[in-house]
Amino acid sequence: MLRLERALVSFDLETTGLDVGKDRIVEIGMVRVERDGTRSEWVQRVNPGIPIPREATAVHGIRDEDVREMPRFSEVASTVVEMMADADLAGYNSNRFDVPMLAEELLRAGYPFDMSDRRCVDAMVIFMKHEERTLEAAMRFYCGKEIPKAHCALDDARAALDVLYAEVERYDDLSGDMESLAKYSEQRKTADFAGKLLYDAQGEVVLSFGKYRNRRIKDLIKEDVGYLHWMLGDEFPEYTKHVISRMLEAERG
Repeated sequence: MLRLERALVSFDLETTGLDVGKDRIVEIGMVRVERDGTRSEWVQRVNPGIPIPREATAVHGIRDEDVREMPRFSEVASTVVEMMADADLAGYNSNRFDVPMLAEELLRAGYPFDMSDRRCVDAMVIFMKHEERTLEAAMRFYCGKEIPKAHCALDDARAALDVLYAEVERYDDLSGDMESLAKYSEQRKTADFAGKLLYDAQGEVVLSFGKYRNRRIKDLIKEDVGYLHWMLGDEFPEYTKHVISRMLEAERG
């Protein structure tokens, strides 16, 4: 049985693509579950401010003309923050995509996004460790039904929540509390959402790519701070740059 210590928000994003630094949200669906089981839902299409590629439209069916008159994400960001207030997060492939993408959009809109005080459970990670891999397959396997409209953000958010509840009921090794489920959902521990910054065995932040792969940020601050400043000016994800900026400020302080 899924045990909630506080509210849980299952959410799903439809986007212009898969690059969390460059692509944008075109639809967001959220389902909030309170500790007593009460649910509230919210879905909103968003004008991404950039063209929606045909490849993305082929997945979710949303075209440029469908969102031309919709609000920009910055105009609905306060509602997103309100929906997530004092809540843990859940989704399907959310740890690797939806959470990083949402963090980018919130930072661009001027809303700090901090995961240190909340947990995120990824129903896909649980599914991959036990069964087949797509959300549609998970819905059929655990819930015995089809998603009404796959790649509709709200329907996908509902499906991810249904799958999570069913997974907890099915597997004896899942205790049902959010702390253990969040740990079960983790892959390698990252310091950012995009996986550009990792933690080494001693808990120090290191780069995951390039000529300084596996080098500690605190060492680069002393040896080649210019490389870090290059990262801050380049097209890296906003949250990655946010983490580096905080580390630079801490070193100066």
